[in-house]
Amino acid sequence: MPPPPTWLEDLDALYDASIRVPGLEDRTFTPEHWWDVAGPLATQARGFHVEEVGSSAEGRPLRHVSWGDGDTRVLLWSQMHGDESTASMAIADLFRFLGEHPDHPLVRRLREGTALHFLPVMNPDGAARFQRRNAQGIDINRDARALASPEARALHDLRERVKPAFGFNLHDQQVGYRAGDSDRGTAIALLAPAFNEARDVNASRARAIELSVAIRAVLEPYIGGRIAKWDDTFNPRAFGDLTQESGVSTVLIESGGIEGDLQKQRLRKLNFLALAGALDAIATGSYAGLPHDRYDELPENGRVWPDLRISGGTLALPGQPQARVDLMIDFERSLLERGGTIADIGDLGDRRARRTIDATGLYIVPFDPPGARADGERRTLAPDMPAYFHLSRDPQGHDVVWTLAGDVDPAQPGPAR
Repeated sequence: MPPPPTWLEDLDALYDASIRVPGLEDRTFTPEHWWDVAGPLATQARGFHVEEVGSSAEGRPLRHVSWGDGDTRVLLWSQMHGDESTASMAIADLFRFLGEHPDHPLVRRLREGTALHFLPVMNPDGAARFQRRNAQGIDINRDARALASPEARALHDLRERVKPAFGFNLHDQQVGYRAGDSDRGTAIALLAPAFNEARDVNASRARAIELSVAIRAVLEPYIGGRIAKWDDTFNPRAFGDLTQESGVSTVLIESGGIEGDLQKQRLRKLNFLALAGALDAIATGSYAGLPHDRYDELPENGRVWPDLRISGGTLALPGQPQARVDLMIDFERSLLERGGTIADIGDLGDRRARRTIDATGLYIVPFDPPGARADGERRTLAPDMPAYFHLSRDPQGHDVVWTLAGDVDPAQPGPAR
């Protein structure tokens, strides 16, 4: 591996002291809140220029922020999926770093060597609902060819106007991804997208691969063994692929999950450091010639583990024979374990999950969400149903030791034995 940048340790300490922007501790912020926090950091006095380049389907502004005097233009866009907010938090931190530390050697190099262009929180309607798609139900990242959504058109038109040399497509991925065939969760996945079906490597994609190696060099000291890469199958509808096809050296950064990092604040910091490293490599040209095998050897995203496995319980339903079963639960918000849904039920003894609760000797007693049924009859459990059940010492559910009512209670993440 190339060594990490010499400035990494000092920038890490500076981040904690005076770069992390307060007000973004909860990753479910609205777009209006993000701009209330980040907007004052991107002022003309600090070298920024802000302009509206369109509006969302519901009329929310789409703002382009630019900074830097250099010749190499870089375009970064974040949160085209409204529930993927980690990079938007990191971009706010980057605004603060660039604006409040003008004499930092790295800031000087970036100002002189690059012209940075940002389209942050580019799916504000989705962000307002914390959902993947925009208000029209369109997946913007699959709208690069049709350009049916106003958000996709804004990004496409900005790219055509700016004509960047480099692009950064910033996302979050499922927390359950493993790094290759290991048991380790993927913290961050990288991709230099293909520009054609053959997955050829031309000069533009080669630069993206080398830049990915520069990013890996920053991240290795923090999450070595938990960095993966996305499948590079060419998708003719995807923005990363078509941006690469247009001749822009494009890197996809996907933030997965780190156990215990419930609001992705550690991943926010890693995004900031990764972007700082990548932009410095662009400004100095130090990415050129970095070994492609350090990218090629990264494992691909492997299996997706479910969030929670309930192991060895006995399903108890009135009028039905009892059955020893395992349950798999997936959560809408995996790290916080909120919005649970039954993923599978039965003999799941050979399957792994991010977390396991041993329910041996306990009964699984389902109950309905409040107001779900008028007749009071206890329902069963089945895939795709909301996860509402007790773990009880008795089949009637009188001696309850743990309850899952959609969300896990953080004060009691497992049964009190």
